[in-house]
Amino acid sequence: MSLGFDPEFAQVFAPMAEAMAHATPPAVGDVPARRAMWEPIIGAASAAQPIPTDVTTAEHHATADDGTQITMRWYAKTGAAAGPAVLFFHGGGYIFGHIDLFDGPVSRHVSASGVPMLSIEYRRAPEHPFPTPVEDAYAALCWLHEHAGELGVDRGRIAVMGDSAGGGLAAALSIPTRERGGPAIARQILLMPMLDDRTTTPDPHIEPYLLWSYDDSRTAWPALLGDAAGRPDVPATAAPARLEGATGLPPAYIEVGQLDAFRDEDLAYATKLSRAGVPVEFHLHPGVPHEYDSIAFTTDVARRAIADRVRVLASL
Repeated sequence: MSLGFDPEFAQVFAPMAEAMAHATPPAVGDVPARRAMWEPIIGAASAAQPIPTDVTTAEHHATADDGTQITMRWYAKTGAAAGPAVLFFHGGGYIFGHIDLFDGPVSRHVSASGVPMLSIEYRRAPEHPFPTPVEDAYAALCWLHEHAGELGVDRGRIAVMGDSAGGGLAAALSIPTRERGGPAIARQILLMPMLDDRTTTPDPHIEPYLLWSYDDSRTAWPALLGDAAGRPDVPATAAPARLEGATGLPPAYIEVGQLDAFRDEDLAYATKLSRAGVPVEFHLHPGVPHEYDSIAFTTDVARRAIADRVRVLASL
């Protein structure tokens, strides 16, 4: 039996699949075309579900290492008790996406779990290559620790979370935090994370089903890393799959679809963490590609994944 789409996912995805089949994919290296294509899709997927009315937002700013003001959006459920919080990083291959596009999913996770989130407008490549995104993330983490008291946050219960590149950034942030003796991270919640700049060789078993393609990876990683992408000297703070010693990193929740280009690197990262004694919960969802939960949120597989995330958030 060969790999293929989950039947329920395939039915929901069919109109989008038809449209994509008649579209010309952006050329390798074309960042503006990817922004023009994907940001409307992400926005439409986010807006397809109602924004919870029991979640309020507030704008804050952190100062990055170069003095830039980083915009952050605080989401909190009305009447929620003081306790944990989550630093959230949006997806987009480090080259597209912004916090407005992710208002929906962030609000829904906050509403369902009762755990507030701080969504970070980290700067994107290629205009702001590595290490800017991870330094922006570190500045945001320090800000949240410094302002925890006024926000009703327990400093010992702050987690990091992200999807796709945001998941990679959440994983990357855990590394300098450990090395610098920085603010503690209670857990890393990594949703289909982008972790390895060397994942550019197609897997023929899943290539026909990909949403995020290998050409997308061949575009995104050089945008972030320049000519260093794929070479031996890429640091783990840029591509966490390069990490050699995982001892002392925060407990991890990792999930990915079986038809996702990031599947193997996510499996390998979960194994690396486990072998270093880091507690790991890992989910491989059969029959679904990258961002399946956003474009087919009514499916059983998406509902199960979201329920798992909410459970983990509520356990912080």
